Amino acid sequence: MRLLLLFLFLPLTAFAQTVLEGKAQGTYYVIKYIAADTSSLQPEIDSIFASIDQSLSLYQPNSLINQFNEKGHVQMDAHMQAVITRSLEISRMTAGAFDITVKPLVDAWGFGVNRPVERKIPSSDTLHTILAYIGSKYLKVKGRELFRTKSKVTIDCNGIAQGYTTDVIGRFLYSKGITDYLVDVGGELCARGRNAHQQYWTVGIEGEDQRIIPLENRAVTTSGNYRRFFDSGGKRFAHTIDPRSGEAIHNNIISVTVVAKDAITADGFDNALILMGVTRAFDFIKRHPALQLEAGFIYKDAEGNIQEAYSTGFPK
Repeated sequence: MRLLLLFLFLPLTAFAQTVLEGKAQGTYYVIKYIAADTSSLQPEIDSIFASIDQSLSLYQPNSLINQFNEKGHVQMDAHMQAVITRSLEISRMTAGAFDITVKPLVDAWGFGVNRPVERKIPSSDTLHTILAYIGSKYLKVKGRELFRTKSKVTIDCNGIAQGYTTDVIGRFLYSKGITDYLVDVGGELCARGRNAHQQYWTVGIEGEDQRIIPLENRAVTTSGNYRRFFDSGGKRFAHTIDPRSGEAIHNNIISVTVVAKDAITADGFDNALILMGVTRAFDFIKRHPALQLEAGFIYKDAEGNIQEAYSTGFPK
């Protein structure tokens, strides 16, 4: 009987949780997975980060995105093509609330690669001039080639690239036969299967009370105005910039957490939902059920009190 019990328990003890942690893309990453093979996947994970950075990082001098911004055209690799294609789709769906041609505005507000010691509010004339070359309509894709139809148009994929990276690493793990994992790249998460306790992976959302939500083969991202900002004239200007007006957001939204089928979708829509505000964002979600989006907002009401609001299908 003892031998039988030992045999039955072996499969349960043979699978261990592996945790990989490190720095990449200007942030942290934590990767957890359950597998019988405990040999490290670290070298291959490092290679994935390096490959995506060479494609989409504004901090890599000769990256494909920097080549495009300098020359106005580039032959895209698979990473860049996937992100550009999804970005253009999201831009159309949000009527420009998400737009990767926002780079000149990000720079003007001091949130770009070269950040000034002291950030200042750009003049209305400066913003008016920049807005003349903001818009995804000035980007054209022909096969693998990306080119611009108007000079000075440059792109910044930071609003969606980390979500994409999270998905790529998740797919890599799955290709290795790993069906239980959690990938977190700078707060952009995707999960599949269950954790070491045979429960769905969970994530906590900070609010008045921490809300713990399960991720049943889903992704979650959070965008907030509490990390990167500056104060001027009694107003707080956050790094969420409206590509349509050129203004850095200073509304009552503190953060939005978006749950979607994959991280590139959640990441691509979170800033757009902040710009929409709670009511319009929930209406957008209802009108686009195919996206499988859910959102939770933390915001200040008219009296300055912190409130929370969640879409109907947000995980309980």
